[in-house]
Amino acid sequence: MKMKIMLIGLLMACNLTYAGSTENWTKLFDGKTLSGWEKLDGTAEFKVEDGIIVGVSKLGTPNTFLATRKAYSDFVLEYEIMMDDALNSGVQIRSNSVPDFHKGRVHGYQIEADPSKRSWSGGIYDEGRRGWLYNLECNPRAKKAFKHNDWNKFRIEAIGSSIRVWLNGVQTADLVDDLTSKGIIALQVHSIKSKELEGKQVKFRNIRINTKNLGVEKTPIDKDVPQISYLHNTLTPREMADGWKLLWDGKTANGWRGAKLDNFPERGWQIKDGVLTVLSSGGGEARNGGDIVTTEKFKNFVLDVDFKITKGANSGIKYFVNTGLNKGEGSAIGCEFQILDDRLHPDAKKGVKGNRTLASLYDLIPANAQIYAPNEKIPKRENKYQWNRARVVVNGDHVEHYLNGIKVVEYNRGTQMWKALVAYSKYKVWPNFGEFEEGHILLQDHGDEVHFKNIKIKEVD
Repeated sequence: MKMKIMLIGLLMACNLTYAGSTENWTKLFDGKTLSGWEKLDGTAEFKVEDGIIVGVSKLGTPNTFLATRKAYSDFVLEYEIMMDDALNSGVQIRSNSVPDFHKGRVHGYQIEADPSKRSWSGGIYDEGRRGWLYNLECNPRAKKAFKHNDWNKFRIEAIGSSIRVWLNGVQTADLVDDLTSKGIIALQVHSIKSKELEGKQVKFRNIRINTKNLGVEKTPIDKDVPQISYLHNTLTPREMADGWKLLWDGKTANGWRGAKLDNFPERGWQIKDGVLTVLSSGGGEARNGGDIVTTEKFKNFVLDVDFKITKGANSGIKYFVNTGLNKGEGSAIGCEFQILDDRLHPDAKKGVKGNRTLASLYDLIPANAQIYAPNEKIPKRENKYQWNRARVVVNGDHVEHYLNGIKVVEYNRGTQMWKALVAYSKYKVWPNFGEFEEGHILLQDHGDEVHFKNIKIKEVD
């Protein structure tokens, strides 16, 4: 009897899953026409051939999108894509085209299709706004999911602030972001820069969406897939369970003090609308409000800080800071993740081989993503005058810097190489520089306006 009951229950569960997987789905493409779709931005061609939407690359036009006329909020979306390896493409979700944003330019989340050696297919790019939100450098297993010269099946679960992506059954992304909750779905033909790429094709088929009973469709969480969150000064339930905590609450100065004070500075810093800002005071180092540091000290950790510079600005995020070392003028002493406008600030040309530029270990090691991600096109993927994310990972004497999800610096403290670098730097006057077992975390006042938010840390054993 118990076996019969279990079997009946299993069959009922299967039937529920089956109902959720078929009856609630709607085809977005009828296989014959482009009814329900419209072309936006560019002039590349979209056509229907043998039940397939075919996009054809065209020289001299910006990105071209074939967009649904209807907007969608929460959904599960599936589609298949096959493309020429020389092209780049993707599918927009929760995207918009409105007159008051860049003259109607399509903008929003894009699920990447990237046949290049970089292999970021299934990552999430913010088209026309913030750039990459979830590249696949944090999820190397997913970089192998794309099939060249073949059909690739994508699945996107956009439910609330969560956007998760699967490619050919492999989860590629787990993003939490609440900037846009509703918008169009759009197929992309990317712009091209050479005549040789004209006429190449990207194809789409089996495009369907489910907006009902999403709890049945929702895939269980895979903790091996890193979650990346851009919620405003807020931790996700998964982050809290994993041991993350906010270093700044977004509202008060709790947990912070002046590097050379017992309290938070009375001037030079501003807390407004969930953003912590060091105010401009003419470019002097620690001469206005001064640096601020955590009241706690930290040993092994992962630190995330979102920052936004203004034109020509200089600042930094320091760690292993000993506030008692420098009793005179200037900043407190510690290892520094440099924050700098490389194009406009003169410090970028000082030091040795760029070791004072953005994301570098200041005056010691230059930042270069191409060392650690050799298929990257550029040494630093930065969002100029927009929000960027700094990450510092410390495990004993081993330290890494990341800029917007890509490693740019890696080193070991206390080694012969480390001591040689220090001896050739401005820090040579400080005994055992950078070799403290623990220290404060510092945000630098260098006299320029720089903004900070989403400051969070995870301490590790």
